[in-house]
Amino acid sequence: MLFNSLEFFLFLPVVFLLYWFVFHRSLRAQNLLVLVASYFFYGWWDWRFLGLIFLSSMVDYVLGLALHGQEDARRRKWLLAASMGFNLGLLGFFKYFNFFADSLATALASVGVQANPTTLDVLLPVGISFYTFQTMSYTLDVYKRQLEPTRDLVSFLAFVSFFPQLVAGPIERASALLPQFLRPRSFDQAQARDGMRQILWGLFKKVVVADNAAEQANWVFSNHQDLSSPMLWWGIFCFAFQIYGDFSGYSDIAIGTARLFGFQLMRNFAFPYFSRDIGEFWRRWHISLSTWFRDYLYIPLGGSRAGKLARIRNIVITFTVSGFWHGANWTFVVWGFLNGLYYIPLMLREKHKQNTDDPAEGRLLPGPRELFQIGSTFALTLVAWVFFRARSMGEALAYLAGMFDPRRFLGDVVNHDNAPRVLLFIAFAVGVEWLQRKKQHGLQIDALPVWFRWPVYYALAIAVMLFFGQEKEFIYFQF
Repeated sequence: MLFNSLEFFLFLPVVFLLYWFVFHRSLRAQNLLVLVASYFFYGWWDWRFLGLIFLSSMVDYVLGLALHGQEDARRRKWLLAASMGFNLGLLGFFKYFNFFADSLATALASVGVQANPTTLDVLLPVGISFYTFQTMSYTLDVYKRQLEPTRDLVSFLAFVSFFPQLVAGPIERASALLPQFLRPRSFDQAQARDGMRQILWGLFKKVVVADNAAEQANWVFSNHQDLSSPMLWWGIFCFAFQIYGDFSGYSDIAIGTARLFGFQLMRNFAFPYFSRDIGEFWRRWHISLSTWFRDYLYIPLGGSRAGKLARIRNIVITFTVSGFWHGANWTFVVWGFLNGLYYIPLMLREKHKQNTDDPAEGRLLPGPRELFQIGSTFALTLVAWVFFRARSMGEALAYLAGMFDPRRFLGDVVNHDNAPRVLLFIAFAVGVEWLQRKKQHGLQIDALPVWFRWPVYYALAIAVMLFFGQEKEFIYFQF
């Protein structure tokens, strides 16, 4: 079920009313309702997905209890290995089997050995990368004795399958979300109102900004061999706002929806395109995944405590694995690796943790230095996005060559239907978020007068309705 669908707009109020007006007297009944609603929501795509998420949940539920009761260090490691092996095995089978088979065949062919790889014709379960990482963090935290495992099976199953963030995050830590299922929740009107505002802003970014930008980006990438360099820059510019509007829009809807039910999810995006260096960008982009890899991969590898060469190794491994998490294609691996290369000079100069304040602190507009920093960081991000968007390494390299080919500079700057409209939508969203850069989301305007707020709400709602009905899937569903 898509957030930007009529089905969801029927589903959400029904669950909300049942949750607060029928099952409100019993915490267990509320959690059971959330569980049933979440499985219904997830099974809307394909009921066969339900068996997989239930199995994944049960494995980590049982292993979490076993880890807690086990004192023998060696046996605890075996139990942890069983959890990691099962979860990574799921990902490997459904997401990466064909990639590894084809890559092996290509490598053998390069040395003259012909192979006919066996590939699988299996459907990739929606959101499998998200909920497997969520359950893995639970087992890892129980193993490190940073979290008490729960014996409440309903609450645990609801935690894993919680429908607002099930298929595209944020990837919640069990220590933050699971306790919220274990304690009574009360309706907070102010929280619910702000949740509705965040849902509206997320829908605007997805339906109005991202989906319209996608049309431009898709057309440019489909015809990149015949287009001028400025048009190629325009195409990747549109993709940058397609993926941002799409993914941060999903996160806004997820966080806002969770707040309607009394839950607090972690912030997943903090206006990343205002970043002044790559280190700041990765503190602001897909925060739940970045911190997951920091805590469960980068720090266990040695983090920043090791020597210079080891720190470089740790950064490269972390970013490359993060890229591979996104998809079974060498383009994602290169995208992650390239971002790691961007990050290394900052780390070596001990400047990767600078710029922790908001840009243009205390001012309306950034100064020349900050403007250059923001622009150059965004330009580096655009180059990396080419690998993320391209379908193959060949296409990515050809596209990049065209972007920087002096012979293709003298061409149309932007020559495609609806380009001015798309630019206007992007500029509006950027302007709103710049003004709101100290807030949690772009529509957190509850302090402004009523006469200003309500026309804004109506205008955004009308814009969403004008483009509603296409029901384009969110990009991160494929991951």
